[in-house]
Amino acid sequence: MSTMNITYLETVGDTNFVLYRVKFAILLVLQIAAILLTIIIVIFFIKHPIHMKPPQNHGLLLLLVVNSIQLIFDIPLSLNFYIYGYVNPPTASYCIWWTYFEYIMYAVPEYLLATISLQRHMFIFHQNILRNRWIRNLLHHLPLTLCIIYPPIFYLFAIVFYPCDNTQWDFTSRVCGFANCYLVYGTVLGIFDLVVNNSMPVVIDILANITMIARVIMQKRRARQAVRWGQQRRMMMQLLCLSSLYLTGWAPFLLVEIINVVSNPNFLHTVEENYFGDLIYICYLFLPWLWLGFFPELVKWIMQWCRRRRAGNAVGMTQSRNAVGTIQTNNATRSVQPLNATRIGQPRVVVQTVLAPHVETID
Repeated sequence: MSTMNITYLETVGDTNFVLYRVKFAILLVLQIAAILLTIIIVIFFIKHPIHMKPPQNHGLLLLLVVNSIQLIFDIPLSLNFYIYGYVNPPTASYCIWWTYFEYIMYAVPEYLLATISLQRHMFIFHQNILRNRWIRNLLHHLPLTLCIIYPPIFYLFAIVFYPCDNTQWDFTSRVCGFANCYLVYGTVLGIFDLVVNNSMPVVIDILANITMIARVIMQKRRARQAVRWGQQRRMMMQLLCLSSLYLTGWAPFLLVEIINVVSNPNFLHTVEENYFGDLIYICYLFLPWLWLGFFPELVKWIMQWCRRRRAGNAVGMTQSRNAVGTIQTNNATRSVQPLNATRIGQPRVVVQTVLAPHVETID
């Protein structure tokens, strides 16, 4: 790209200097905290692998892995944009791979959350259905696998292999303005992506939550007594917290995007570009913090580790004080010893009392 174009991009970036710097600071602080907490969670599961065995935790673990990739590899791309004020490097190939990776990181968690929502019904109301190996592979493992495999394949053909002249990119907007050819020119494929890959998982998640709450109320009324929850209550609360987080991040962006596609392309375009698009990141930045509520054992383990560290520091300080006191005592003893000890090279002086003999005088 020519020097004139680079200068133009820098000028455009300077107009949003304060906004981009504020976004950069907030995003960086939250990213570092989320990465550190994710490392602690990974260490916990490595030391306590028993928590990885229950099938209801498999989807959550996959979601955590995808979220870690988002934190480590995807968010730095947005940080790079905010620090420069424009897409750097401003090339078509960079925009292609950035949007490809970004869209995968959008779609995979959405599909995982929708699958977790549906599978929660099996774990809560049909616990025995997964005892059969074939049913477990068909209804549990296969959907989770498809959630990981399908989005990369779809966007590989929709973005990387899609025929395009690559002149539509907007280097002054984050993620190159989301100006992929299949969204700008391919209307059918763009609508399919918006409906199937973005909106449908959110709708499935909402319906699954509403249905689950209704089934719980009906089961209580049918039994005419409080249902014994135990693990079921825990799984239900996990799903409700996850769904609330993702709906908060995705709902504003999707609503505006649907209106833009269906009726008015300029409806809240600036707000969507500068705020609603970044609001999606709260899903990935705050997901590790939800795990503190998902697994009380994790919180207990962290508290025990903190107590051990505190106790170790207290013991270390006590030992240091005792060592200092011993040294001071030894120094004081050594300062007295030269009074009685014999110094090297100096004769020892012995003080003796000579008694004069008693002589009797005879007159």
